[in-house]
This record gives sequence, C-alpha cells and structure tokens, in this order.
Amino acid sequence: MKFVKTEDLKDGMRLAKPIYNKKGVLLYERDSKLTGQSIGSVRNFGLMGVYVLEPAEPLPPMSPEDIALEKFLTVSEFRLMDELTEMIKSGKSSKIRNLADSFVSECGRMSLPVNFIQNLRGAEDYVVKHSSNVALLCALLSRSMGLNLDERKDAILAGLVHDVGKLNIPASMMAQEELSDEDRHEMRRHELHGAEIIEGCFTSAPAIKRTMLQACKHIGAFENGEEQDNAKMVKTAKVLVVADMFDKLTAMSLQHEPMSYISALKFLMSKPDWFDKDVVKALIKCVSFLGEGTSVELSNGEKALVLATNPDNLLKPLVLIFSGNTIIDLARSTVYEGLEVVDTMKTLDSRYVMDKEAIAKLKNDTLN
Repeated sequence: MKFVKTEDLKDGMRLAKPIYNKKGVLLYERDSKLTGQSIGSVRNFGLMGVYVLEPAEPLPPMSPEDIALEKFLTVSEFRLMDELTEMIKSGKSSKIRNLADSFVSECGRMSLPVNFIQNLRGAEDYVVKHSSNVALLCALLSRSMGLNLDERKDAILAGLVHDVGKLNIPASMMAQEELSDEDRHEMRRHELHGAEIIEGCFTSAPAIKRTMLQACKHIGAFENGEEQDNAKMVKTAKVLVVADMFDKLTAMSLQHEPMSYISALKFLMSKPDWFDKDVVKALIKCVSFLGEGTSVELSNGEKALVLATNPDNLLKPLVLIFSGNTIIDLARSTVYEGLEVVDTMKTLDSRYVMDKEAIAKLKNDTLN
C-alpha cells in the first residue's frame, strides 16, 4: 500500500484502510473503490490523504485481534479528544486515568508482536490520533521491558497528554506542507504551555510532567540539531521518545512521506545515542515488521517474499526469491553473509500473490 495526498486521489483507487466519520461510524470499507463522491468526502473530512492499494495488490488480511485493536483505537481517539479538551478548558482530567487503564488492559490481552496499524489523519485530529498511537506504543514497550504497573501507567498517560498544548495550534498551520522558523517557534510555545496544563492536571503525579518534559526536550534537541542531555532521563521518558518518533516517522504527514516500518526502525537503530537501545529492542519484539507474506527488497537488489521470520535477526528471514523462484535462509551467515532485507517493497504491482496455506507449505518443505 502507499500513502496518497488528498489532492492526488483519483477515481478507481482502492482503499487500504477504512474511513470513519467523526462519530466513529464506518463510511467506506477497506478495498472500496474511490469515486468522485468519496473523494469529495475525504476532502470534506479534512484528511491529509488516504492509504491505497496498488492495482495488483491483494487486500491484506486482518485477524480478529487486528480488527479489535482498530476498533479500540477508534473509540479511544474520541474519548481522548474529549479529555484533552476538558483539560484545556477546566484544568481537570477526571477520566484520563480510566482511559490509560483501558490501554493497559487492552495491551495486556495482545499477543506480541502486534500489527501496528497507522490511521488516517487530518489537520484537526492529527494531535489526538498521534497521541493515541503513542500511548499504544508506550503500553506495548513498557510491558515488553517489564516496567512495573505504575511506570507503565505513567508512560501511557504521558503518551496520551504529551501534545495537549498543540490542540491550540490553528488547523491552518497544522495543514501547511512547509513550516517556517516562526511556525516552529509557535509550536514550541504551545508545547511548553501544554506542560503547564499537564502540571495543573497532575499535581499529585509529578512523574507525568517529568516524563513529558524530558522526552519533549530530548526530541526537540534532536530535531533542531542541538546538543543532547539524556543522562538523567527516566525510563518512561526514554519509552515516550521512541514511541513518539516511530509514529511520527511512519504516519501520514504533509511535511514528509511516511517511512516504511523497516526504514523507521533502521533509523532509530542507527542513532543509539538518541534512541535507547533497550527500548528499540522492545519495539522489535512488540511490532510486526516482517510478517510472513511480506514482500521485501534485499541488499543485492533482488525482490523476495518472507516465508518465515527470524527472531534472532529481523533482517535475515527465510525468503522466496522471485526471480529464480528459489528459497534461501538469510540466517545462514556462512553462505549469505552481508545479504539482508533492505526494506519492504515500495511498489507491489509485480509481487507474487500467495495465500497462507501456500506459504506454510513452502516453509515446512524447507525446514523439514
């Protein structure tokens, strides 16, 4: 699938992700073909764009767990908008802790790794959808790292509220493709105001503000090319940094093209001084990066299909090479040293369409 900006949508494109209205009602199902009317609806909703399937790309399967997670996030986004709006208006957060508890419960039932699903965003709901995804990642990462329940809740709460100040940023500024230095300064001012809102709402929980401020300061220094100072960062802040950056890199945006999950992971791994190695390792355990049936590009230029993942080295799975219709195990370092997955395929027009049964048979024939 690929992200297409609203202005570039055309009749006949197939939706890779469903479209809901602001009340959470499903309007357009996955695999629906866009028409002039539906394209008009996308524009009226203020969406930055949608994810569409390539012409020859089959609809990716969704497990019951995937569907349940998507429903949970959709409901959570509307709850979060109400809570953040209330925080700004009254300085109170009566139900935000209940929302954080629901993330703890939901993620506690999930089997890892999960299919992390990016959502459709517009300028008006970008902050809430980003924060909801960050909270989900914080819940998964903190669980995988074995943090205690209080730390997990602190990380989730910080993820939910860390961008509350940005809700006051005009939608017109959020929708700009290029931000000026003045715009960035204005956004920074709103972030700092958000810290004041958080402090007022969580006077009895200073860990929330500490987590949020440390993470925002660290990310700000990274994005502005400034010197870092993370020696005293608490674990929850390190979790929030990775969760926030991973979602920013892989989500739709008018400022940049979304990165593939593999590219985003490699980016985080390449900067261990900025993104804690233990948290990034937890990310690999929590999120499905190269599931069976994923089409990939290898470092020698070949294109292949993943038949079996490699828990010891994500980038060296068992694959089917398209050009020669041969199966190789990239984990055999003595034979395939230096050969690994570079990225998921940018275009899937020529990919092999193979069902789960066929993949399982090929894998079993190879391994047995």
